[in-house]
Amino acid sequence: MSETPESQTYDLIVIGGGVNGAGVARDAAGRGASVLLLEKGDLASGTSSKSTKLVHGGLRYLEYYEFALVREALGEREVLWRIAPHIVWPMRFILPVTDNMRNPAVLRAGLFLYDHIGGHGEFRKTKSVKLKKHRAGAPLERAYKRAFEYSDGWVDDARLVVLNALDAREHGADIRPRTEVFGAHRDGGDWVVESSDGTFRGRALVNAAGPAADDVAKLAGEKPSYGIRRVRGSHIVVPKLFDHDCAYILQQPDTRICFAIPWENDFTLVGTTDADHKGSLDDPEASDEEVRYLLDAVNRYFEHDVTQADVLHTYAGVRALVDLGEGRPEAATRGYRLALSAEAEGAPLLGIYGGKLTSYRHVAEETVDLLAGRLPVFKGEHWTGKEALPGGDFDHRAQHHLIDVLAEEYPFLSERDTLRIGRAYGTRAVDWLGDAKSWDDLGKNFGAGLSQVEVDYLRDAEWAETAEDVLWRRTKLGMHLSEAEQAAVKEYLGG
Repeated sequence: MSETPESQTYDLIVIGGGVNGAGVARDAAGRGASVLLLEKGDLASGTSSKSTKLVHGGLRYLEYYEFALVREALGEREVLWRIAPHIVWPMRFILPVTDNMRNPAVLRAGLFLYDHIGGHGEFRKTKSVKLKKHRAGAPLERAYKRAFEYSDGWVDDARLVVLNALDAREHGADIRPRTEVFGAHRDGGDWVVESSDGTFRGRALVNAAGPAADDVAKLAGEKPSYGIRRVRGSHIVVPKLFDHDCAYILQQPDTRICFAIPWENDFTLVGTTDADHKGSLDDPEASDEEVRYLLDAVNRYFEHDVTQADVLHTYAGVRALVDLGEGRPEAATRGYRLALSAEAEGAPLLGIYGGKLTSYRHVAEETVDLLAGRLPVFKGEHWTGKEALPGGDFDHRAQHHLIDVLAEEYPFLSERDTLRIGRAYGTRAVDWLGDAKSWDDLGKNFGAGLSQVEVDYLRDAEWAETAEDVLWRRTKLGMHLSEAEQAAVKEYLGG
């Protein structure tokens, strides 16, 4: 007989199903702890699915002398490529040079540092290019003659969260999305957590609620250890502005930078902004001002202007930045702080404040290390940087080989379908493709290569319950399906 929530005491309860919470659950479960993760909404339904979808050191953070942060992130960039080569891969970035922005010599020095501060990794180094002779120069205005080309990484952010949660579950963790926490208090050396799914007991509590970390601290009757500055990053999606696989990093007159990134074959993703967010954390939206800012940002560089009418989709995420009193939002640190309650206070509470997508694994590792000093349940050494995430158990330099194998095994899939499926599921694509010999074996075709069998897999294996879960987080096929096709997915899932 399975234990009821009231009768089981977990070693660790994690509040928050974003990338930090899922990462902590994975690390802790793999070190032998019994773990419960509680998330108010779907996994990655907040900030962790609304990023610019990059694993990067943060080139512009060098301007704010965040050398340790950049070094750590560059190291993690290499680690994530190795453990999740299906959802993380290198991308070349084009940085057009213009004399009325940052000094080109300063940029070159910064890029040299960027290439070497993280050690001798496998990402390709920076080079100077003449845009007239480079494929990335064709769509740009003729005024731009020179550029630097450097490397960073792309990631499917929402799948990164889900894969961490999957691995946590496979190591014994109890993952409960759509479970809202109403309160928490210490009782007899444990934490008691009240939620929409019952009452739970745990020996330690981790607050990984991201931009709601201060709210969760108050629910637990604690004063937040750090102030949280909520900064909204908005993005727009437009029809693709170029036909190559490089991205652009675009300097702006106000010293900010924006990215223009190839996305989902047919589109260009443009972001991001930095705006203090004062509203609700539920479904933040890009403001009209932010959309205009992003349109202006790309129109300064590309020959073909885009207008409001070209904007196909927008999204916004609220980043939780540690409030150290910086003036401009873009100057606020992307570093993180871990706050562990004093031993005299009883059962441990550890709050994660701030951080960035790229550094989540290191944050989780450090979190578990701190808790291990208070709880004797953790066993073993660091492991999450060595073991592949689900589906990533292949050579990180040979993603193309995995795609070729899928194409050979399932010849009825189109080249586009094979690429999408391989990049989403890696070696675990066979878990739902199985012995299929044709599309008929995969049930109803909802459009854009989304089959009934895949939807069933996402529902049964990856906690997807709604069309939004399937179309905008587990996949990004919402960009490709018509309203009628999306409605059919919604009807199939029952809402």
